[in-house]
Amino acid sequence: MSVPARARGAARVTAADVRGAAWSLVSTTLGLGLAIWVVPGVEVTKPWSLVLAALAVGVGDALLRPVLRRLARRSGVVGALVSGVAAQLVVAWAALTYLPGFRSGSWLDVLAVLVLAAVLMALGRWVVGASDNEYVLGDLLRRARRHAGVPRPARGGADDAGRPAGLLVVLLDGVARPTLDYALQAGLVPTLARWLGSGSHHLTTWWARVPATTPASTIGLLHGSTEHVPAFRWWSRALGRLVVTNRPADAAAVEARTSDGAGLLAGGGVAVSTMFSGDAATSLLVMSRASAGLGPGQMFVHFFASPFVLVRAVVVALGELLKELYQGWQQAVRGVEPRVSRLGWYPVLRAVTNVVLRDLNTTLVAEQLVRGAPVVCVDLVDYDEIAHHAGPLRPESLRALEGLDGVVGLWEQVAAVAPRRYEVVVLSDHGQSLGPTFEQVAGRTFLDEVRRLMALDRAPADDVPGPGRAPREDGARAEGRRRATAPDSEAWGPTNTALHALRHAGDDAPGAGRMLVGPDRSERRADAAATAPELPEVAVVGSGNLGMVWFPREPRRLTGDEVRARWPALLPGLVAHPAVGVVVERGADGRVRARGRTGSRDLRTGEVVGEDPLAAYGSRAAADLERVAGLEDAGDLVLVSRVDEVGMVHAFEGLVGSHGGLGGAQNEAVLLWPAHLALPDDELEVVDGERVLVGAEAVHRRLVAWLRDLGLREPVPARGPARRDGAP
Repeated sequence: MSVPARARGAARVTAADVRGAAWSLVSTTLGLGLAIWVVPGVEVTKPWSLVLAALAVGVGDALLRPVLRRLARRSGVVGALVSGVAAQLVVAWAALTYLPGFRSGSWLDVLAVLVLAAVLMALGRWVVGASDNEYVLGDLLRRARRHAGVPRPARGGADDAGRPAGLLVVLLDGVARPTLDYALQAGLVPTLARWLGSGSHHLTTWWARVPATTPASTIGLLHGSTEHVPAFRWWSRALGRLVVTNRPADAAAVEARTSDGAGLLAGGGVAVSTMFSGDAATSLLVMSRASAGLGPGQMFVHFFASPFVLVRAVVVALGELLKELYQGWQQAVRGVEPRVSRLGWYPVLRAVTNVVLRDLNTTLVAEQLVRGAPVVCVDLVDYDEIAHHAGPLRPESLRALEGLDGVVGLWEQVAAVAPRRYEVVVLSDHGQSLGPTFEQVAGRTFLDEVRRLMALDRAPADDVPGPGRAPREDGARAEGRRRATAPDSEAWGPTNTALHALRHAGDDAPGAGRMLVGPDRSERRADAAATAPELPEVAVVGSGNLGMVWFPREPRRLTGDEVRARWPALLPGLVAHPAVGVVVERGADGRVRARGRTGSRDLRTGEVVGEDPLAAYGSRAAADLERVAGLEDAGDLVLVSRVDEVGMVHAFEGLVGSHGGLGGAQNEAVLLWPAHLALPDDELEVVDGERVLVGAEAVHRRLVAWLRDLGLREPVPARGPARRDGAP
């Protein structure tokens, strides 16, 4: 559901349009001139021809854009990419070949000119301090202002009379409240600081319950329930395999199991780069909808076809890759601790997420605002990805947050001339905590440590009672399906979403929905259906500093006593491990107990024997751990790493900045909302002395209430039972 631009018939050219067009003409002329001077295969004999070429590039873009949109509507995103790049080459080749004053060689020379011009223009904008993201959307902003019939607004907004309301929800992935507070004081987020300083917005914390992971928080925020997501990845006894929420097919199945059709974006909303759709009418780069494609192809034309935009994104991404290599090298040279390796595929991933994906998201969201979508939700992963590898408060992570603030500021400009009066809510899905990894503390991976402890003093199979357990065969596999510490798995999500969506095979084709690249890529084979693999004896995964252990050959969860009887050294060894703070086990009576080195606690009654193992984890620890241990697919054993006095933790995977369990700032998520929207006190709970919303479900209910307050959501009946089709 969209609305027409107001006063469309009164569109007029404004001073801002003239300035923008003049700047675009000058920068394109200079960029082309310098590029032609460098590339030997192209010559210019008349300087004024450069102005003609710059005009031709702009006019060609304007003339071809409607045609490209029609083509992309039929051919999808791939068609938008191919036709957009081809159109840029054709226009540039025609200008440099047929305009007077030029002599050009092959189309390769023209391509070299385009690439070099993009580099020089990006450098030029950096030198003069111009917004690089505004360059990406410059003509879209000008067109939006002309269609709206208003001049460029002063900061603080334009006249809102007559515009229906809209809501833009921006997820800053992984940003903790203490991190945002630090960025506000350091002047790194001027847009958000201006909103808070003016009183237009309020800022508070919300508690991201265990598991404090992107899939759990995102499905809770968008669909209102987290009961089917016990971790980032988990063993499903029903499926006999590991479920990975970064795998598009698994994300789709989890959403189908959770959604009741009335998600946050139901009724015409748009989801951009999220893991789940929120029941949006339009999904762009959404993982759970990847089997249906990346979204309508015409939505991507602006990014792929605008002169120099795509080329510039690729070039700047190359610079981002080199910057990451330098920053990682600097960490090693300076002896920064804790740190992890930042080599391998991570520099490429950072370049893709921090440049190409950010620019694409910027364009897609701005297009939806101009179209008048009632609700738009976007997930920005830039900060989270860098903080995982560099650390939550390291300079490069905070610079990424600074860049995201600039993107939000650009959307604010677009919203000011959009057909709707957009309210902007900025929130995060969780925070991050710093600390050396489990492997750095233990000298071996979490999986290897579990296997080592299981092998010590192992009880003979015939001597141990078990719930219908099959006898163990010699040589049987004794590990999970993946390395428990494989880094970067979360970061590969957007890449796999795109690659999966570009496949033409149907959902039933061999390998459909699998992870095509990244550490989880080998988990499903083309012959998986024909040859069912033997179940592993143990499956071990880490979601930040939340660890889980399953015994997949057993038809149900093992109790703590059964684990001790079968593998006598396993539970005592984990409890005593210097990197482990708490091990949660289930008793035969169903009661759940948290064990530490010097004591234990019944999570239901609060009874403590010895010292309370949860004392260092805050007032929500018992409730969170009891809840997660009771989820259907939770591990037979649930672990949380040790946390020290300054909040440093130990991730069970290879990341120096992590989230998933408890400790540090990882559970302190951010909520920044318009001041005129209510946040009732009776919806808040006390956590460590502060009244906050607890759980993504509570934030979802508040967001839906704001939609009703804005007239964007009719009162809905009580939530019905979640759909079970396609459940993992």
